[in-house]
Amino acid sequence: MLLIPVVTVCLFGLTMSYKIEPLPDSYAGLGEGPHWDVARQSLYYVDLEAGSLLRYDYGQNKVYKTKIEGETLAGFVLPVEGRPQEFAVGCGRRVVIVNWDGVSTSAKVVRTLFEVQPLMEKNRLNDAKVDPRGRFFGGTMRYIGDEFEFRHGELYRWEAGGQVSVIKGDVGISNGLAWDEKAKKFYYIDTTDYEVKSYDYDFETGVASNPQVVFNLRKNSPKDHLLPDGLTIDTEGNLYVATFNGATIYKINPNTGKILLEIKFPTKQITSAAFGGPNLDILYVTTAAKFDQPAPAGTTYKVTGLNATGYPGVNLKV
Repeated sequence: MLLIPVVTVCLFGLTMSYKIEPLPDSYAGLGEGPHWDVARQSLYYVDLEAGSLLRYDYGQNKVYKTKIEGETLAGFVLPVEGRPQEFAVGCGRRVVIVNWDGVSTSAKVVRTLFEVQPLMEKNRLNDAKVDPRGRFFGGTMRYIGDEFEFRHGELYRWEAGGQVSVIKGDVGISNGLAWDEKAKKFYYIDTTDYEVKSYDYDFETGVASNPQVVFNLRKNSPKDHLLPDGLTIDTEGNLYVATFNGATIYKINPNTGKILLEIKFPTKQITSAAFGGPNLDILYVTTAAKFDQPAPAGTTYKVTGLNATGYPGVNLKV
């Protein structure tokens, strides 16, 4: 196994070391949507443009991969509460329920939960997560054409027994999401805005309001803008922002906008991150191999030694 040397950094007079290691046989051409499942001690994620789901089994240190029959896209994978072999997956503009035992090389769609933008044939669902109360949050993006020019995406909320609600329009690439119950905040990334926004969040109603920019990734020249992608949060309220083409995850304090740590990777297209492992102190990171990026592009990594813990993924209530 390729082992990346331990990185030692000095922060505020304190020395810390973190280590980045690839997961075995973890390649995904467009890895996305990492979700840590406590019950199965497994990391689920997708190979988006292959219509595939992957599961990294922590105990076995092994990755299982399946192809969803009849589908070409898989934007995210969210375990369904109380149904161990069912997952909500974004296939095109549909959120479907897929049956998978976590081992087989094929999986089947058993029903459609809901569909968005049915007439927007050039759009697809992108990143999605479940809020701490079991609600679905996720959005769309332009899939064919220039998503920076055509801001036809939307961000949605859905909960069991209800209808899909549009939370935000005028979205270019709907991406990273995270919640902080202590601060009563929801965090959201539209990649084409080059920034991370916070919202006041009512956890009882699922209503987000009062958007504020908490982290700006714009540079002096548009060609140098960093592209924020996926997002996660630790138990101290710090955000971990993946940068597509930036080879970096930024750990930031959303109250000050300050960068606390830069986690560097040997490939450019960092897509998302999620905490996991038995103690929720391992940061799992997905990457992509788009546009002929050389190896190790597309590898999924684990980062240890960060002295931080996060939250497990929340199952979707249907």
